[in-house]
Amino acid sequence: MKVTVCIGSSCHVRGSRQVVEQLQDLIRDHNLSDEVELCGSFCMGQCQLGVCVKVDDEFCSVTPEGTRAFFEEKVLKPLNCRGGEEASMECLTLKKANCKNCYKCIRHCPVKAIRFSGNQAYIIQDECIMCGQCFVVCPQDAKQIVSEVGKVRVMLQSGAPVVASLAPSFIANYAGSGIEEMREALKKLGFYDAEETALGATMVKREYDRMVAEENRDIIISSCCPSVNLLIRRYYPALLGYLAPVMSPMQAHCADIKRRIPGAKTVFIGPCVAKKEEAQECGEVDAVLTFDELTEWLNQENITVQPARELEKGGRARLFPTAGGILRCMEKPNAGYTYMAVDGAQNCLEVLEDLLHGGLHHCFIEMSVCTGSCVGGPVMEKFHRSPVRDYQAVDRVTGQQDFDLPQPSSAQLSQKRLPLIKERHLPSERELADILRQMGKKKPEQELNCGSCGYNTCREKAIAVYQGKAEISMCLPYLKERAESFTGNIVNNSPNGFILLNEKLEIQQINRAALQMMNLSSPSDVLGEPVVRVLDPGDFFTVLESGQSIEKKRIYLSEYDRYAEETIIPDHEFHQIICILRDVTEEERVRRQKEELSRQTAEIADGVVAKQMRIVQEIASLLGETAAETKIALYKLKGSVSDE
Repeated sequence: MKVTVCIGSSCHVRGSRQVVEQLQDLIRDHNLSDEVELCGSFCMGQCQLGVCVKVDDEFCSVTPEGTRAFFEEKVLKPLNCRGGEEASMECLTLKKANCKNCYKCIRHCPVKAIRFSGNQAYIIQDECIMCGQCFVVCPQDAKQIVSEVGKVRVMLQSGAPVVASLAPSFIANYAGSGIEEMREALKKLGFYDAEETALGATMVKREYDRMVAEENRDIIISSCCPSVNLLIRRYYPALLGYLAPVMSPMQAHCADIKRRIPGAKTVFIGPCVAKKEEAQECGEVDAVLTFDELTEWLNQENITVQPARELEKGGRARLFPTAGGILRCMEKPNAGYTYMAVDGAQNCLEVLEDLLHGGLHHCFIEMSVCTGSCVGGPVMEKFHRSPVRDYQAVDRVTGQQDFDLPQPSSAQLSQKRLPLIKERHLPSERELADILRQMGKKKPEQELNCGSCGYNTCREKAIAVYQGKAEISMCLPYLKERAESFTGNIVNNSPNGFILLNEKLEIQQINRAALQMMNLSSPSDVLGEPVVRVLDPGDFFTVLESGQSIEKKRIYLSEYDRYAEETIIPDHEFHQIICILRDVTEEERVRRQKEELSRQTAEIADGVVAKQMRIVQEIASLLGETAAETKIALYKLKGSVSDE
């Protein structure tokens, strides 16, 4: 796909540079560099369009504010639809540069829908349940939620009445504000109106009560949590019959808005990432904003949400975002049911497993993947966490009766959900054993199941390797063992002696060469012993006190009749001292032999000089030469011999 942005003077004034920069970021964030060619061009003869952007042969008008919406509609959607199958827009993306391979996202992902490749994490979209935990726990802020603010801005400019559906948890997120204050703030942004999603929750809970009273169902699981719905559809399709075939409160409310207001566009605002995925599947919701996105937008426009002028209690469906809130709203007309609330991904998985094996009957189960339900959502201003205070905030504005509103028919609230099954290939026992061997797990007792890679067991990790979701190098004990083995082989096979001491100068490690140098048979003879047992501690005390290394100091080990070149290095980070001993005994022997040879040569030269002096003196007396001159010459000769 070729995307060409006009950078002519007219489009430049209208913000073409900002459009280009945003498109570059979006292409990079969605890993589309190989599929999308971004080009620039001078005037394309379409100045009336504003910032003119051509996608292949189609001309489009784009504003800097509407760039993301343009990208999603004209670039991302067509790419996802190639092959005749429409795919959802990615709601969670990865900032590749930020990933540090800590595997924390895998550890917290309840379904392990994250793939690691090339030291980067990737969200597996068709396995993800959109719980947003990877977003919450990532210490590097590598996960980001795709914003739809640009899309909503475009909707506001379209002239259609845009109505916001505010999740009941807004009361906790925007503490002290009520629906009227939120409506005022949203109208300043350009919204036609704002209503509580709790109105849709009232419709849904009434339908639940009807199902319990009139339908002879063994198990009913609430359908309000989109992550629960995805979890069942992707991983427990056999339990789909238990999932209530009822719209979520978001869908019910937005559908009701569109029935009441002709031509209306609806925007859900809440603490849930999965609602973005849900909105793409249904036709009732045109866009989804998180509380994070809304707050940032309000701040950009310098709009402050005012505190409520008075505490106004409303329908009891305001309790929906709290754990057990659905059950508190329901009439529970069938006494034969057990009514239970389950929150938290792990608890949901355990209940679903129990249901799969027939362990539960005659139950109505309120189920939410987020701990604490929606008030514990991943984007309650991201790290906004105060479960007790949030619960109290919601409870204070909740009345004892339902909102007074007409109830849609069961057919209008009905929604059939189909399974979203991805074929997951499993390795044979032979293939699994081979992968485990590559991980250094040759015996069952070597399977530590430490969880450092993010997976609960070594076998689970090996399955992920087989499926292409993980790499063998993600096993930290394996890497540590391999590194230790590599280092150990180098140290043990080195001709130099290595001794590792703690700050108490006690021997922690010693290699084979050092043992031989000191005539020791085994490391156990000295491990834990003070260094004074084998070496003079003087130099070690000097290094310990000064913090400075001693390098290549030649010492004599009288106890072992050896000479060594000693290097002592302090490791301040790990509070240890490294001693390296190079055996130079043979070098010293050769040096001493050379010194002895030189001494002997000098003695011979002295004898020759003395003998020659006598002869020279005799000759000198005959020839009339001075003995002094001859002596000087001979001593020069002696010096030359000594140098050799």
